[in-house]
Amino acid sequence: MVSSLSQSQEGLKKDIQQLERIRHTCAHIMAMAVQKLFPGTKVAIGPVTDTGFYYDFDCPVSITTDDLGKVEAEMRRIIKANFPIIREQVKREEIKQEIAALDEPYKLEILAKIPSEQTITRYFIGSPDGGKPESSLFIVDNIKTNRADSYWWDLCAGPHVDFTGEINQKAFALLSVAGAYWQGDETKPMLQRIYGTAWKTPEDLQTFLKQREEALRRDHRKLGQQLDLFSIQEDAGGGLVFWHPKGAIIRYIIEEYWRKSHLESGYQLLYTPHIANLELWKTSGHYDFYSENMFDSMEVEKQAYQIKPMNCPFHVLTYKNKLHSYRELPLRWAELGTVYRYERSGALHGLMRVRGFTQDDAHIFCLPNQIADEILGVLNLTENILSDFGFNNYEVNVSTRPSKSVGTDEVWELATAALKEALDTKGWNYIIDEGGGAFYGPKIDIKIQDAIGRLWQCSTIQVDFNLPERFDMQYVAADDTKQRPIMIHRAIFGSIERFFGILIENYAGDFPLWLAPIQCRLLPVSDEVREYAESVAMELHKEGLRVEVDSSGERLGKQIRNSELEKIPVVAVVGKREMENQTLSVRTRQAGDLGTLSVNETMTCLQSAIALNTTI
Repeated sequence: MVSSLSQSQEGLKKDIQQLERIRHTCAHIMAMAVQKLFPGTKVAIGPVTDTGFYYDFDCPVSITTDDLGKVEAEMRRIIKANFPIIREQVKREEIKQEIAALDEPYKLEILAKIPSEQTITRYFIGSPDGGKPESSLFIVDNIKTNRADSYWWDLCAGPHVDFTGEINQKAFALLSVAGAYWQGDETKPMLQRIYGTAWKTPEDLQTFLKQREEALRRDHRKLGQQLDLFSIQEDAGGGLVFWHPKGAIIRYIIEEYWRKSHLESGYQLLYTPHIANLELWKTSGHYDFYSENMFDSMEVEKQAYQIKPMNCPFHVLTYKNKLHSYRELPLRWAELGTVYRYERSGALHGLMRVRGFTQDDAHIFCLPNQIADEILGVLNLTENILSDFGFNNYEVNVSTRPSKSVGTDEVWELATAALKEALDTKGWNYIIDEGGGAFYGPKIDIKIQDAIGRLWQCSTIQVDFNLPERFDMQYVAADDTKQRPIMIHRAIFGSIERFFGILIENYAGDFPLWLAPIQCRLLPVSDEVREYAESVAMELHKEGLRVEVDSSGERLGKQIRNSELEKIPVVAVVGKREMENQTLSVRTRQAGDLGTLSVNETMTCLQSAIALNTTI
């Protein structure tokens, strides 16, 4: 039974806003502390993250993890002083002169990027005149200091708490130090980034720290190497995934499952090219609005070609290959399409942030009155697929029309109502993100909750009024007029690479039997029984089971230990007695020793567990 994570929308919104204020304030308190402890330090950016905050510093000395304790101590002194946090609106030229006088070059760059029509504010920690303000205020995103001990300020839009004393001294922690290029650009200075976390209560902090410790144990990058699943080969370039045999067989299983599920749900499969004429990307709008995420184009016979960052325009061209009748709609087309997007090297992260990845993409072309049913169908398919992979709890968001958008009021209202209707029919709780939709249509975002409570963005369902207009897509309506179809983008995994990374961390590499790259390993106690073990492996393999014989030549205890480290779900010891009796001594990771079983009994046991998606 799948459930969406339930909480009062208003209560959840207040909790999120309060945590944002706490974390934003902590970031500024940390920056104030660092500039006091390490004179000459210049500050860059200090945003809030999903679980805390960080700040980038240009420091004349190297800050190490050994320094974090004294930074925390200074932060607690600032918190205990209960300084007011004061917002002040400033004029661009005046604040520019102040920043220049303080020799904070990164802040000058930030100031220069603030649009001319935008109000510029700074936030003080402490009051320059020593007084306490009456108004409640927010704090800053960027940081300035006059090097005084009693107050500190930075450019910022907020929000923040009103006084530093509102931060619980026992509910924050500094976590790590890392290098980070300014603005993520490897041609710019390398800064020092300090990561921290902050919560409302010490209990919340301890819960997070335990989760973080568990997350480090489950890190897909570490497990990917230990279990020989994949690698990133720097000789080939960052962000490009090499799938090793064990990882590749899991990918094959995922993809075959995906294809079967989609075919059974009325989808048709597409395969489209990896590059296209640059003019296609100009028509789609990607060239104008997405070029910073695209690789450079290449010249072919004096024409510019672009490696694809998206699959959508290819599906649109396939639709336009002929004129469709309303009787043909809806059309549901799905593709496991590999795309390539430019990411700065500093932003790359294992399988989660890469430059080449395969989207489980699908597009539905339908009539306006079919939107609700099609969205419901996508939600049902999403539920079935995600639950089979072990994900049963979601956070669901509906993003509505932003201030700048394309499409009529009528079609926006129809599409948004259809998204809500489908979710209501499913009985799923959802959060409304007012104005958070794309300019071309409303959307549903689904975050899945993993085994240790973390949320991961995966599934997206997006209504699009833009591409049908840009490409002049049409169908012949019942009255013989030509009308625009509704286009729905949707992905369930998001990408195969990222979903695989999530799977690794969710299961800590200990995959369920049906997904395990090696389902059973036979452990021969001597060379005398190896031929029998090989024959059993061949027999099980013919029945579709993934079985191998340990070829290490190690003693039995070492073979068992290695199989445990490699998280093999089932091992079978093969000795002289087993060979003579045509049996196996079976042991599983979950249940321990199962005793002596015939080859057929072992086969039946494995096949039943796989069919039921259960452990043995």
